[in-house]
Amino acid sequence: MIRFYAAEIILALQFLHSKGVIYRDLKPENMLLDSQGHLKMTDFGLSKNNFGVSNNLTFSVVGTPEYISPEILNRTGHTQAVDWWSLGILLYEMYHG
Repeated sequence: MIRFYAAEIILALQFLHSKGVIYRDLKPENMLLDSQGHLKMTDFGLSKNNFGVSNNLTFSVVGTPEYISPEILNRTGHTQAVDWWSLGILLYEMYHG
């Protein structure tokens, strides 16, 4: 089941990134299940819009502490890669409970 949910999250993140959006708040509380068992991402309040996929950096310190990447904590600037960090933590939690 974890693979199924991971795939749905990955597809959602790929779509957001292709539209220039950094989600920055990936955590279980923001993942909801619909009536057919598919994940829906919610709470886009910390998202960064109109963010290019080039070497642009953003320096906002946002997110839930348990899921924040080192780049955000160190304030060195971050890209869309922070969403993949959060995904790794989320998958670890899903697997290990």
